[in-house]
Amino acid sequence: ISPRGVKMITRTVSKNPRTTRGDLVNDLHRAGAKVTKATISNTLRRQGLKSCSARRVPLLKPVHVQARLKFAREHLDDPEEDWENVIWSDETKIELSARALKMKRGWVFQHDNDPKHTAQATKEWLRKKHFKVLEWPRQSPDLNPIENLWRELKVRVAQRQPQNITALEEICMEEWAKIPAT
Repeated sequence: ISPRGVKMITRTVSKNPRTTRGDLVNDLHRAGAKVTKATISNTLRRQGLKSCSARRVPLLKPVHVQARLKFAREHLDDPEEDWENVIWSDETKIELSARALKMKRGWVFQHDNDPKHTAQATKEWLRKKHFKVLEWPRQSPDLNPIENLWRELKVRVAQRQPQNITALEEICMEEWAKIPAT
């Protein structure tokens, strides 16, 4: 990319940080330069900027919006103590029963309505194990606070740049232990 092209990219991204690499490729193509998205990313990085992909959000149909609003209204005044008894999940295996984890009675299990959680076999297992399940609006993974915890762990691990599976496991354990409980 020419110095003029670099200035154009930098100026465009500074004015509008949501500009996509595809938009920049098209802008440069109209200006007579053929570049790839990888070249755009490399150029941005050299300029101290970074390119990233927009976070995918769930597709919300009107019925999902209404269900989320209903859920929020129903639980708006729930005391904090009620939420302390929720076992939050996010596609994680639960290997131990509530008894093995020495949990008091009254725990509630939360899941995000993924098909593997709503399958008849799963529902039956939860019923047989006497798990109370928190009714959760569909298409609402962003309401689950454990999503924030997973993101925090991923950011911490990425900053340490593990080079192999053993290092990855060790770093995950170390960084998990460093995350404050409150």
